[in-house]
Amino acid sequence: MRCRVDRWNPDRKIIAEAALALRRGRLVAFPTETVYGLGADGLDADAVRAIYRAKGRPSDNPLILHLAAPGEAGGVALVDERARRLMELFWPGPLTLVLPARCDVVPSVTRGGLDTVALRMPSHPVALALIEAADRPVAAPSANRSGRPSPTEAQAVDEDLGESLAFLLDGGPTDMGVESTVVDATGPSLLLLRPGALALEKIEEAAGLVERPRAGEGRRSPGTRYRHYAPDLPLLLWGEAGLPEIDGSVGYMGLDEAPFPVARSVRFRSVEDYARGLFSALRHLERSGVDVLVAQWPPSQGLGLAVRDRLLRASGRE
Repeated sequence: MRCRVDRWNPDRKIIAEAALALRRGRLVAFPTETVYGLGADGLDADAVRAIYRAKGRPSDNPLILHLAAPGEAGGVALVDERARRLMELFWPGPLTLVLPARCDVVPSVTRGGLDTVALRMPSHPVALALIEAADRPVAAPSANRSGRPSPTEAQAVDEDLGESLAFLLDGGPTDMGVESTVVDATGPSLLLLRPGALALEKIEEAAGLVERPRAGEGRRSPGTRYRHYAPDLPLLLWGEAGLPEIDGSVGYMGLDEAPFPVARSVRFRSVEDYARGLFSALRHLERSGVDVLVAQWPPSQGLGLAVRDRLLRASGRE
């Protein structure tokens, strides 16, 4: 059931019915400030398995548990002072922390078989209202078929997963357009597992140097082990290396005007706009009748790092 909900004043009856569906093991899609999530009771192994089936997601790809308050983290993870400080600074918001799991509480399927758990407190009012009403952690990857561009509007969720859902809470377009930043806080140093909607520079300003992962360390992060975000057309990247070799009509997205002929284009005014509109542009251009997509390589600072990561994965060049 697709229900339109007011972002700032979500209908209590709709939220209560969707929360009841979660408690009964059903799937509910909902907006966050990053992308739409596909939610289930994160402590119900059968409900979590339904997420994997609906998405076609590999079972060793862990999920993020979404919480309604920082104080709930201690019930599902071992939380030290450093993690508490990061929660104080960046929650609610687009920061996911990977922490040692309480494995007797969080099912193995939610953790992707690991001994850690990924936690986030979203800032979107609809998401918070739903999680609070459900009164349990909500496991939620992006609400799309595995490998496809993440949904930033309810229509994209409906197209990919509509028949699998008990509820689709339509809160309008999301704010940031790319998923959360994922940081591993289990070791002596913070480790960046996935760049995202919280700029790495902001984390380092508050907490010091954040290391980059070595080969294999990304497995602790949701959404880093397999090809993601891919459109149904070839995607070429245009940047410092010069113009790509192009055969056929082109759908283009980027900050600058393309120096080659294009049939369709989406231009962004800033890197922030690029992040916000990336996934919707991929979906729009692949339906526009072109043969190939070309995306401009953005700067590597701020949200540009997250856009680069998504473009690399979407193009199959990760």
